[in-house]
Amino acid sequence: MPLHPQADVLIQALAQLGLPPLELGTPQQARAGRLAGGAPSEHVHEVRDLDAGGVPARLYRPSAASDLGLLVYFHGGGWVIGDLESHDNVCRTLANRSGHAVLSVDYRLAPEHPFPAALGDSIQATRWAHANAAEMGCDANRIAVGGDSAGANLAAVVAQIAPIPLCHQMLIYPVTDCRRVSASYSENATGYFLTAGAMEWFVDHYLSGGQGSPEDPRVSPLLADDATLRATPPALVITAEFDPLRDEGEQYATRLSELGVTTTHVRFSGMIHGFFSMSEMIDDAHAAHAVAGQALKTAFSK
Repeated sequence: MPLHPQADVLIQALAQLGLPPLELGTPQQARAGRLAGGAPSEHVHEVRDLDAGGVPARLYRPSAASDLGLLVYFHGGGWVIGDLESHDNVCRTLANRSGHAVLSVDYRLAPEHPFPAALGDSIQATRWAHANAAEMGCDANRIAVGGDSAGANLAAVVAQIAPIPLCHQMLIYPVTDCRRVSASYSENATGYFLTAGAMEWFVDHYLSGGQGSPEDPRVSPLLADDATLRATPPALVITAEFDPLRDEGEQYATRLSELGVTTTHVRFSGMIHGFFSMSEMIDDAHAAHAVAGQALKTAFSK
């Protein structure tokens, strides 16, 4: 289908700003110019910052219940931008829609902290969440991982490494193949918010420490072997039609399903990368939040 009118309006508005391409600037400029999270979009019963074993994090509890499921959430931003504030509203919404807790992880960013720093922080925070679940009013036996874009990449890799027992993985337009060779990279290379050039810039910064490569399954989870993928928890994979990452996300969903992992894949036709975080501008974000919230509710009810 054609580009959704609301996405088109957003893209046209950004074009009128005349900003240079992301990849022509520095990480510091990208962070300063990113879309801010804005004022809190909705009330959550409890929100508090905490230390997740040395990793800054923020806990969202939708109720006073003492046995909530817990989603450990990793924000998007190409491993270079993003923080607790940029995804505050997403985490508030997920907590309220699911009826369960969300722990947002403020992992270290590249290029100051290249791979595997972000992954190490993600694993550490997940282990900490399991060990300290009761203190957060959560059930250690009902923990999921999730994220969007680069955060979904981290979530997928954490699910493969399985540092703790996990019951679900929520992958919102995930980066699964940093070789960047799929057809959607060519079809959606420019003009749809996230560009192929920006993705090259993100990956180059992430791997600037020389400790990983696009062929490493810890960088490109699509390249993991069958046994590793088969052992991962049930998954929700959301993709967007006009997104360079569309094909690799859908390939990941297909592999999981073919290997016997219970997998739900939802493509949002007419949508662009990043729409999940754009609920003030794009109605489909609300629909995607509902899908994700229900998937968490279902996963935590088993």
